[in-house]
Amino acid sequence: MERETDKGSDSDCNVWQLKYCGNETIFLNLNMASNKPPPAAEDQSSTEIDDRHISLQVEQENTQKKTFTTWINSQLAKHVPSSVISDLYTDIKRGHVLLDLLEVLSGQQLPREKGFNTFQCRSNIENALAFLKNKSIKLINIHVADIIEGKPSIVLGLIWTIISHFHIEELACTFACSYNQPSLDSSSVVGSSATASPPPKRSAKVKKRWKMSAKKALLLWAKEQCSMHGSINVADFRTSWRNGLAFLAVIHALRPDLIDMDRAKCRSNKENLKEAFRIAEHELSIPRLLEPEDVDVIDPDEKSIMTYVAQFLQYSRSFPVTEEDLQGKVKEALGWLTMQEMKLKKLLTDTENETLCKKYQVSSI
Repeated sequence: MERETDKGSDSDCNVWQLKYCGNETIFLNLNMASNKPPPAAEDQSSTEIDDRHISLQVEQENTQKKTFTTWINSQLAKHVPSSVISDLYTDIKRGHVLLDLLEVLSGQQLPREKGFNTFQCRSNIENALAFLKNKSIKLINIHVADIIEGKPSIVLGLIWTIISHFHIEELACTFACSYNQPSLDSSSVVGSSATASPPPKRSAKVKKRWKMSAKKALLLWAKEQCSMHGSINVADFRTSWRNGLAFLAVIHALRPDLIDMDRAKCRSNKENLKEAFRIAEHELSIPRLLEPEDVDVIDPDEKSIMTYVAQFLQYSRSFPVTEEDLQGKVKEALGWLTMQEMKLKKLLTDTENETLCKKYQVSSI
């Protein structure tokens, strides 16, 4: 038996239902469900943002895993004996992979256990991490247990640290030093007067400074390669590469005979990316670390693109210099020396005049 009734002073705001269940009488508030506030809009929005962030993180981790695996295999091919990994998170647990990789990159032979049982693998991982620490490479939150467990974020962080130090930083440092040297201005060679302080001496600090800005140096190199194509703006290692034109412009700068930039500007993003990766692999022997679907996304992975672009810089370092290029460099160097000689002569003349002027002033007094 059911009937609606008012209950006390709450009758103005609540409708109660009187319900008889056996010998018990139960009052039910009919408005209770309708009065329950809906989820806050901001909570729902926050959840959506979190979901997108997690999705993006997973997407970038997958791209990094694929990129780093291919890059590692390209290095392991140089080791004697060579080896190949198929699953980064699983294969790295053996420890031998890390040691082989570091031997190729450093040119040094590292101590290792020859077996593959748990203790031997752990010992090899410890040896690899100790080697990195001895080179003053910071290993933040990277522990042996996490590598053995195959934690994605830790493994990817370790490999990126290795790539950044041995691949990107050393290449960028070489470029930065060679880039900076011919553009020395008068202040780096001579002072503005006889009392000017001497130029700072180059030391290991210079290398460290360029290591700290390896990303900027690599970006500067990429911009330099794309400079002849005014419409191609390389501002980062993310969306600037999405349409494929920057990759093609870099290849064009290295090998103008391989790329038709006018045709490229009429093609789709995926077509340009596919063409760039194909030419780089077959004509420049640059390992194909990326696929079009890795780059033609809303937020491409920065580390993967940096790893790939650094290979072009490496190619340019080993690019054979023609006699014409060599003559051009000699001419440029001679021009620079002539200009510095003129500046030195002018400084000497100004210094002599200043000295004579001071002597005249003293004699006048």
